[in-house]
Amino acid sequence: MAELRTLARPYARAGFEVANQADTLQLWADQLNQLAVISSQPKVAAMITSTNTLASEQANSLSELLGVDAGSAMANFLQLLAENKRLSLLPSVAELFAELKASQEMSVDVTINTAFELDDEMTSKLALALKLKLQRDVQVSTAVDRSLIGGVVVRAGDIVIDGSVKGRLAKLSEAVSI
Repeated sequence: MAELRTLARPYARAGFEVANQADTLQLWADQLNQLAVISSQPKVAAMITSTNTLASEQANSLSELLGVDAGSAMANFLQLLAENKRLSLLPSVAELFAELKASQEMSVDVTINTAFELDDEMTSKLALALKLKLQRDVQVSTAVDRSLIGGVVVRAGDIVIDGSVKGRLAKLSEAVSI
């Protein structure tokens, strides 16, 4: 997985620069997300990895599926990926592009897993605390995970805060077995 991200990083950065200069970051993010979904479809995945299909045909097919005009920045980007046999990296490129966009916009997506459903007031309080701690705007999504027993697990990018009973019991078990 890390290798795919390494290969995709220069393409994500190049696309980000083009989109940023043209002030079309959201459009590019949306299109890259669509391309990530499209490229994961079995028939499309077979087409973009086929050695029998020309790079220009692969790029044109994806452009048509996405609905962008030939000669547009995204069509040119797809052509570059196709010529370098990197179309299979589209999901990683989309993910890295989203990270670059979030970093520039000083925002982060936060997932809060709890053992029980949180009410709106508690979710707002957690969002405010995370905003102050991370010094970024946060977009919070919550999920219930009954296996946590109690407490919360917060994921914000690379940061994981495990305040769950399950996590504490695992640490205790680890400490006791040493």
